[in-house]
Amino acid sequence: MRPFQFTRAGDAKVAILAHQDNASYLAGGTTLLDLMKLDVMRPSQVVDINALQKAKLGQIEFGDKGLRLGALVRMADAADHDDLQKQFPVIAQALQLAASAQIRNMASLGGNVLQRTRCTYFRDTSYSNCNKRNPGSGCAALEGINRMHAVLGTSDQCIAAYPGDFAQALIALDAMVEVNGPNGSREIPFASLHRLPADTPQIENTLRPGELITAFRLPAAPFARRSLFLKIRDRESYEFALASAAVALDLNGGKVGEARIALGGVATVPWRAREAEDHLKGKAIDEQTAASAAQAAFAEAKPHEHNRFKIELGKRTLIRALHQAAALEI
Repeated sequence: MRPFQFTRAGDAKVAILAHQDNASYLAGGTTLLDLMKLDVMRPSQVVDINALQKAKLGQIEFGDKGLRLGALVRMADAADHDDLQKQFPVIAQALQLAASAQIRNMASLGGNVLQRTRCTYFRDTSYSNCNKRNPGSGCAALEGINRMHAVLGTSDQCIAAYPGDFAQALIALDAMVEVNGPNGSREIPFASLHRLPADTPQIENTLRPGELITAFRLPAAPFARRSLFLKIRDRESYEFALASAAVALDLNGGKVGEARIALGGVATVPWRAREAEDHLKGKAIDEQTAASAAQAAFAEAKPHEHNRFKIELGKRTLIRALHQAAALEI
């Protein structure tokens, strides 16, 4: 680990003022510290923002308009929250199935959505050709071992998969992100937070320099309670998704009024499957409609040598999630 300056911030304004070029915010540290030890991330300054947890950044709030999750709420606290489990089950389930109990106790919601890819070629600095870490150097995964890599949202510059689970639930439920920074506060759709790799895979999100995520807002919606998160992985715990689906349905007379679908483990960013949603509107969830939606979700998939199985696995995961969501008693 390289030398760096360490600062503790007592409030959001101090944190933003302390944040300089090549600086990183520290909350749970479950991603940042790992990557610093691996020499992948090399911040010259680390700004500890954990004192802000005492303010609204550490609160879970319910109201007539929906749910507000402070960015410094720990994953475990949100996953175990009774009202959240009842009213927004897909959120609680996505958090419960993530990482290990120890990491969930430490990791913050804001840090979780900004976690970096688990691509081996990104995390191992002995590989020089990684466009995320060394722009313009190439992508070793294209011709390398790419079993865990993405089939959706890829480019010829990067095929690294986004690793998180919580983000799929947020994008499925039309979440908004509250942000504070040197130029004041603003709010953006969660769907606009992450950037596709395209020609600049090193730029992973749309946050401006010094900006800090302060909260996530989820609107009260008829589909929020009939929601679930299904995660398929190599083992049952402490493993990243090979494929996952966050599904939320509003059923009227057994037919879909509204559907929300997000896919994980298969895309370079949190992935909203809008084409699949469109295929379900006005229809009952049966084998044919579920299969049609799954086909639409992966119509643009681009596999590589070792991850072709993810297309069929992703389809089956979505079909199963749709049937389970439709069968929920709420």
